[in-house]
Amino acid sequence: MEKTDTGSHAGMAGVVHPAGTTGIPGVTENRPEKPRGRGVVAGLVYVFEQVMPDPFVLSLGLTFVVIVLAALLAPHGTLPVILTSWYDGTFHILGFALQMILILATGYAIADAPIVQRGLRALASRVTSPTRAALLVFPVVGVAAWLNWGLGLIVGALLSREIARRVKVDFAWLVAGSYSAWSVCNSGLSSSIALSQASHGNALNLVEKATGHVVPLTDTVFAPFVFVPTVLVVVVMTAIFIRMHPKAEHVVAFSESREAGANAADDNGDPHARAAGTSSVAARMERSMLGTLLLLALGIGYLAMTWHAKGFELDINTTILIFLLAGLALQRTPIAYADAIRRAARQTGSMLLQYPVYGGIMGIMTGTGLAPAIAKTFVAVATPATLALWSYLSSLIITLLIPSAGGHWAVQGPFVLPAALALHASVAHTAMGVAMAENVSNMLQPFWAVPVVAIAGIRIQRVMGYTAVTFAVSLVIYAAALWLIP
Repeated sequence: MEKTDTGSHAGMAGVVHPAGTTGIPGVTENRPEKPRGRGVVAGLVYVFEQVMPDPFVLSLGLTFVVIVLAALLAPHGTLPVILTSWYDGTFHILGFALQMILILATGYAIADAPIVQRGLRALASRVTSPTRAALLVFPVVGVAAWLNWGLGLIVGALLSREIARRVKVDFAWLVAGSYSAWSVCNSGLSSSIALSQASHGNALNLVEKATGHVVPLTDTVFAPFVFVPTVLVVVVMTAIFIRMHPKAEHVVAFSESREAGANAADDNGDPHARAAGTSSVAARMERSMLGTLLLLALGIGYLAMTWHAKGFELDINTTILIFLLAGLALQRTPIAYADAIRRAARQTGSMLLQYPVYGGIMGIMTGTGLAPAIAKTFVAVATPATLALWSYLSSLIITLLIPSAGGHWAVQGPFVLPAALALHASVAHTAMGVAMAENVSNMLQPFWAVPVVAIAGIRIQRVMGYTAVTFAVSLVIYAAALWLIP
């Protein structure tokens, strides 16, 4: 039974749209000034809108909290260590921040290609109601995120926009659904923790350093204790999100009226744009496929050579390269690709602000010994049967402060893995407990939601009100799997 009437975005009579904007150039998303209806979900959305500040301001608040905790609890929480660690972390993350921005920009360029846009429109055209929107978004985004976290982020945000343009659906609910489906990425093929433990010689393969053995993906990503809850989260949250959609009178829909005007203004003012039909040498070079073919040859040649020598392996850099090559091939000409990247770059401002701040937080957590102190507290009370669960619970806390899985593993891994070996507990369960907690805590940590809401064009506060439910449900599902599935 549908909870809302169906219809196109163009005919949303009766929908109340209080004034409000996203703060993202060219995109407006209306925001209610009071709770829409009753119930836990409406209350959560309202609380997040009233309490949760802008993600950049939130990151500053987290920095203060971490400084206080480090000063009180960390073994090396002196002022000089805190300041040095903060500085080192802030600038150490810049390379990673650029990688994340490139993931977003190159993924956006793929989705911006005409053939992909037609595909997204074809998928969205099948949606006629909120229920069908959830039934499409969750499996599509879940599979994409399981294959690669960067692909899942892009597909989820852009598919949500295409659906919202056509169907009377609450936009925050839809974006939150796509982000919830994306949450399974740390249990998939691009899980940095699982991949590093399966890769011989990897700097983060702590298992190999301690035992001389690698942990194959069959023991982690494809193991029942990981795969079963991953599927369950997607299935269960699909059903829950269908039930959570606001009633028709409380729907706050996507609006692209300002977006269209802003995009037109951007196009008219683009200093790189040339008049149509220009036949200058520069224009012909821009429209020639020779530059595209050159980069495709270089990229494909490198991947073929590397994979032939070392076997198939994906990391952040190869993912960016694949996205780059795919986008070039789909956009065809250098100028078309450059224009797509320029459009993508408009979404990256908030990422440029937040990532260095989180880098400082990570630096303090690591340099002062605060993160190891948290992990050790949980490990100290563990038994062989409960270590994976304690690893999971401690990871929930650390992830809120170190939202990068690779950086998180570098901090927590050196303490939970020796404990697993000493207690003769499951190394795979212990390691993936950390990864599963990443899935869960990301639903309350806006670090990874930033690129999603930037592309979608919506205030993050309303999205997090819905994903708080995903946090609670997935928290139980993953904990039960670690505890009950061998």
